[in-house]
Amino acid sequence: MTEKIVILTGAGLSAESGLSTFRDAGGLWAQHRIEDVATPEAFARDPARVQAFYNMRRAQAAEAHPNAAHLALARLQTTLKGRVILITQNVDWLHEKAGGIALHMHGVLSQALCAACGHRWYVPDEMTPDEPCPACGAPRGRPDVVWFGEMPYHLDLIDSHLSSCTLFAAIGTSGQVFPAAGFVREAQLNGAETVELNLERTEISGQFQRNIFGPATETVPRWVDSLLEDSLY
Repeated sequence: MTEKIVILTGAGLSAESGLSTFRDAGGLWAQHRIEDVATPEAFARDPARVQAFYNMRRAQAAEAHPNAAHLALARLQTTLKGRVILITQNVDWLHEKAGGIALHMHGVLSQALCAACGHRWYVPDEMTPDEPCPACGAPRGRPDVVWFGEMPYHLDLIDSHLSSCTLFAAIGTSGQVFPAAGFVREAQLNGAETVELNLERTEISGQFQRNIFGPATETVPRWVDSLLEDSLY
């Protein structure tokens, strides 16, 4: 029986819901320089531009629907209650729309963060350049997402889960961004089995004990079915 499963999900999981990945040719990120929209310096320099960019991303995420892979992972989490930890690099909230619960290590577009007092709140469809904080009133509201150069969220908790899991899976992630790229090694050092589910081979595919390639909407539901068949629940 698998005692604890830790699953890392990346942009490839949401791609089939219509949300472009970071490296999509012609996608959203190809149209904007990271330095202009996804750094603390960019926000300090031109908050209107940054807020407009994330307003656009938020609107796209709000229109997106969970796909079969999101739904399968939520089913796994519900069936094996308390034994499946979802960690996502995605800033959409499709795991939650599907009925799952995920640790958002890069934040989530549906929330705002006050740069003055640290208060978080759910945001309207659009944020303004001088978005006021409902807690302290400072016009310092920003998207609650981790920008380049900032520390991802929940790292201590994630480290605890990686040190105690018996199975680690990475789904739809390129494995090129740290610290997430090092999760497979960390899990293996603590004795976990490892599996990668991706559309195609990645730079770190060789680090996994098992690889499953193909569209997430096809591979993830089959993989979840196999786990549940092998499990004693």
